[in-house]
Order: sequence, then C-alpha cells, then structure tokens
Amino acid sequence: MGKSKLVKDTTREERIRIVQSALAWGDDCDGVSGLTSGVDAMYQPYIDGEMELSECNMRNAAKTYVKSDRDRPSTGACIMGY
Repeated sequence: MGKSKLVKDTTREERIRIVQSALAWGDDCDGVSGLTSGVDAMYQPYIDGEMELSECNMRNAAKTYVKSDRDRPSTGACIMGY
C-alpha cells in the first residue's frame, strides 16, 4: 500500500509534489510557491492543508453537474442540443 496522502500525514511540500505529480507537472517544475489558475487552483485548499484531496475533488465535481431542472438554461431547445 502506498504512502498516505492525507493532510495529517503530509507536509505542504509533499502535498505540492502530490498535486504536481497527479497533473504531470513534476518533471519540469522546480518549486511552486502557490497554484493560482485553472485546474491547479482547485487543489490549493489541499496544498494549504485546509481540505483533503478527496474533498477538493468532490467540491469541484459538484460544480460540474446540473442538480435540477431549475439550473438548466431555458433555451427552448432539446437538452441534447438539437
């Protein structure tokens, strides 16, 4: 079994490496003081030790999906885009 990736079991530097590795940046990035844009920004709370990695993923996945018909744009078109 691999090493734990939980906040309580890692340092900030380890969490940065975990995120970089997962996003395939680890090979050419010598040090990151903070991740601030795009997909990488969603992992900043994990890097800062405020949220577990799984919580970051769940929080951002929840933003992706439509939760009810109220949330759908009213275009009058079929939901399949036809």
